[in-house]
Amino acid sequence: MDYAGIDLHKKASQICIVRRVRPALRCVARQLPDAGAPGDGRAEDRARRRRRGPRRRRRGPVPLAGLDPVALTREKVAPMVRGLFPRREQAAVLGVLERAVVFLTPDAIAAVLREARWPGTAWRLANLYLVSVGRDPLAPDAPAIVGLSEETTCYVSAEYFRASGRFEDFVVHEAAHVFHNCRRATVGLPETRARRWLLAIAFPKRETFAYACEACSRLLALAGGRTGRGTLLEELAAEPPLPDQGVDPAEYLDILRDAVEARNGWQRILARCAPPAPAPHRAPKG
Repeated sequence: MDYAGIDLHKKASQICIVRRVRPALRCVARQLPDAGAPGDGRAEDRARRRRRGPRRRRRGPVPLAGLDPVALTREKVAPMVRGLFPRREQAAVLGVLERAVVFLTPDAIAAVLREARWPGTAWRLANLYLVSVGRDPLAPDAPAIVGLSEETTCYVSAEYFRASGRFEDFVVHEAAHVFHNCRRATVGLPETRARRWLLAIAFPKRETFAYACEACSRLLALAGGRTGRGTLLEELAAEPPLPDQGVDPAEYLDILRDAVEARNGWQRILARCAPPAPAPHRAPKG
């Protein structure tokens, strides 16, 4: 197989995508204000469609001047890391999460598209960015997504900084997915046959784990005590169901009820989503 030819074709495709996005980039650059501060919202996760109906045209870009993506990511994920990892491992885990989040800003988008691993990823990122700044997507059938992840990289659009649900946080959701995609040795932590990944999450429970971590982070941020968190959880239970059919709504809420009652709710979430314990080895009968 001619891998060099495939690589050239991939690069040519991504250059074409950048060229098609460039006029929008120039237009957005002219509209950007000189200063501004991000708000607190979220984008939907992975390739999830919007919960609240079809794509709506945005009025303009969100002010991102002065955005410190590393500081923002650390602020969002630090409580989760402190709850899930021992103190001696927290700095290494925070370091990998800070590098995992990529914000699709006007200054960064062209380089992100050129460096995307696959043309399909570049295409989806281009549409994600264009819609987030109020421009038409590259094709009318482009998926209405506001966030995208590939392996251990999480791409976040300006949608994250617009008003959204109180119990939603795309950065925390995707950071939770990094835990089962990243080897411990990759971040300099000791690794054994039984502990290869940052966290062991059962494959069918990965989305449940990420949604539960996302909601837990918001419950902790919005309420300081157990009673307040319980009240907020009942409000969350009354909201429309999650858009992911792979998540059992009853189990998801039960995990959160368990978490809000615990001193360390993060560990309760992890325990509920961990793989089943291996069966004990039995010596053959002789």
